[in-house]
Amino acid sequence: MASEGAGYLGGGGGPNGLSSWIFSTDHKRIGILYLVSILSFFVVGVSLGFLMRLELISHGPTIMEASTYNSVFTLHGVVMLFLFIIPATPSIFGNFFLPIMIGANDVSFPKLNLLSWWFYMAGAALALATLALGPADTGWTFYAPYSLRTGTYVSLAVFAVFVLGLSSILTGINFVTTVHRLRAPGMGFWRMPLFVWAVYATAWIQIVATPILGVNLLLVIAERVFGIGVFDPAKGGDPILYQHLFWIYSHPAVYIMILPGMGIISEIIPVFARKVIFGYRAIAYSSLGIAGVGSLVWGHHMFVSGSSYTAGVIFSFFTFLVAIPSAIKVFNWVGTLYKGSIWLGTPFFFALAFIFLFSIGGLTGLILGALSVNVHLHDTYFVVSHFHYIKFGGAGFAFFAGLHYWLPKMTGRMYNARVANWSCLILFIGFNTLFFPMLLLGIEGMPRRYFDYLPQYSTLQIVSIVGSWVLVAGLIIMFANLLRGAFRGARTTENPWGGATLEWKIPSPPGRENFEKIPEVTKGPYDFRGLR
Repeated sequence: MASEGAGYLGGGGGPNGLSSWIFSTDHKRIGILYLVSILSFFVVGVSLGFLMRLELISHGPTIMEASTYNSVFTLHGVVMLFLFIIPATPSIFGNFFLPIMIGANDVSFPKLNLLSWWFYMAGAALALATLALGPADTGWTFYAPYSLRTGTYVSLAVFAVFVLGLSSILTGINFVTTVHRLRAPGMGFWRMPLFVWAVYATAWIQIVATPILGVNLLLVIAERVFGIGVFDPAKGGDPILYQHLFWIYSHPAVYIMILPGMGIISEIIPVFARKVIFGYRAIAYSSLGIAGVGSLVWGHHMFVSGSSYTAGVIFSFFTFLVAIPSAIKVFNWVGTLYKGSIWLGTPFFFALAFIFLFSIGGLTGLILGALSVNVHLHDTYFVVSHFHYIKFGGAGFAFFAGLHYWLPKMTGRMYNARVANWSCLILFIGFNTLFFPMLLLGIEGMPRRYFDYLPQYSTLQIVSIVGSWVLVAGLIIMFANLLRGAFRGARTTENPWGGATLEWKIPSPPGRENFEKIPEVTKGPYDFRGLR
């Protein structure tokens, strides 16, 4: 069976031409298509961010002019958020493993699943096309009224994000239906792995919140093309309305980014602690709580926009409230480690890095959620640092943990563990060297999105730039090791980590059919009895 799986996914005995991949409706192949495409765009996004940091190495123009910097900043945000962080974990690991983890042979709508990947590629092509035509210079938020008046190709960039949103909605519909309709016999909701719970909660956010962004972006295009006055104050429109509609989606999108990553950590911690996860139901409910309460806090992005004091107090309260289910997860992960038989494998190191970095991101988020403090820190580098501690330190490191945890299952081969451990350490050092100085710069008043800065900020800027070099070095080492492992690494067994969920009970990599016979589930997902 293992050789059949290797042939199907790896290039031996099954159909492996290009058309057999890009027209495949198999959820595993679609997951790998997402893996290749998303990581390709990740390289583009990191390169743009690296160039931005390099520009700030000295005062005045260094490698680009101010207008170019604005365009690079905008495209960096669009690529990293809409082409990497939002789709990465649900589209790659959700597609590949969610059906297997619930005992199904595919998702509910295989053709719709393939269409979602095609929409993703179409949106990506439109976004990158602006590089040749003249990238938008509005920032990734496309704030009105500037996005209505600039002469750059904003409409194309906005339409690209709209198409990417369609992809996200289709993926969410597929996952919700799959979880409700295709669970194996005996797998009730309280026997589902926590990764499935996390992706399920995320899918509801994708379905409910993404259409709001779509309508908002279509209104921007309509206003630019037809001159209607929805957001432009010169025509009787309201730019604050744009902000409300944008953040009603974009703050729940924060949880589209982070919730699946939390699901990955909830899989890794019990496996490497050799212990049933502490507070299974609390973690599952907290995923739903984050999805629900997280949809009510968008106004904390707008404390200085002129909203009423009462609205500010309410949104500040909900901001502190949404921290509770996140704290429940962290508490339960740490509780699982207590008196566990801990095995120090590479995925576990990335999981520990995630917990540390996400905790910093969460605590700085509470600081920004306080009304009085937010007035001082709003639109400073403090916000940039907090944002990256959540998105890269949180969702990014969780994604890397998932790569090291599940790639042996996807490819049937193992990477070099020692090199992987070193890459984790280098990434951790580089990340904190890059982004922690930004917290201090923000406290000192350094505004974000600026092409230049005052001499008083030079020292911390240089430290941050050196950190970007270390971070990129860590990424190169990590991906080179994973790539070599995927194609030339030693063959691995079907269960190299000793996991107890269903994906570890089939060959590595899986064959065309996930299961010769649909399994009957008789116990919870973290029962390690009988495993080493």
